[in-house]
Amino acid sequence: MTKVIAITNQKGGVGKTTTSVNLAAALAKMKYKILLIDMDPQANATQGIGINRDYIELSTYHVLTGEVGLEKVIQHSYIENLDVAPGEIDLAGIDLELAHVKQGREVRLKQALDKVKDYYDYVFIDCPPALGLLNTNALTSCDTVLIPVQCEYYALEGLTQLLNTIKLTQNHFNKKLSIEGLLLTMLDQRTNLGLEVSQEVRKYFKEKVYKTVIPRNIKLSEAPSAGICIFDYDGSSVGAQAYKELAKEVLSRNG
Repeated sequence: MTKVIAITNQKGGVGKTTTSVNLAAALAKMKYKILLIDMDPQANATQGIGINRDYIELSTYHVLTGEVGLEKVIQHSYIENLDVAPGEIDLAGIDLELAHVKQGREVRLKQALDKVKDYYDYVFIDCPPALGLLNTNALTSCDTVLIPVQCEYYALEGLTQLLNTIKLTQNHFNKKLSIEGLLLTMLDQRTNLGLEVSQEVRKYFKEKVYKTVIPRNIKLSEAPSAGICIFDYDGSSVGAQAYKELAKEVLSRNG
């Protein structure tokens, strides 16, 4: 059965796209069929997996506006078993574009995804750092939510609002929605602060926090500029090893 996981946090710069791309790539290289849906207007996940944003004719924007089905948007990436539904800058205006739609605008991605998701083992949705219609569509479409949490001072800032949004989505659109897990990212082992934040998150969320921690790693920052995942950029890096471990942990949590 297909598992749909939205990767979201309203705070920017916490590693959502890095996690979306490299977790998807890790599982694809383990022979699982993966779909990565880019719902961010910046389309960094699209570019980070080697698809040129300047040559995209159809994107998730056209799915949300109802112009085409998701099957018309999906492209094969350079990684075997990994397909991508690309994003684009027009997604930034989707709240205004659909403001006149009184019913059903929150479920457009779900309706489109339901027609193709059975082809895949896992679907990952890369969400923008905001709590608008794009995130609502993602949360309505998914089974669970993976929340990257940066190991820095303001790590827990905004998490309460995100959890409230998840609860509202459960109440109105997706009763089965649950938290897949919290992922600690950008940990600098040299600082006490990073370790303190890590301990605080684990104390509060307990077993929901993944054992795997993503370290602060220059190779993870460099890989997107080459349009390839961390495993093809530097497979021996600590970043690559961390995402391999995360993939195994995700698989173990899902049986």
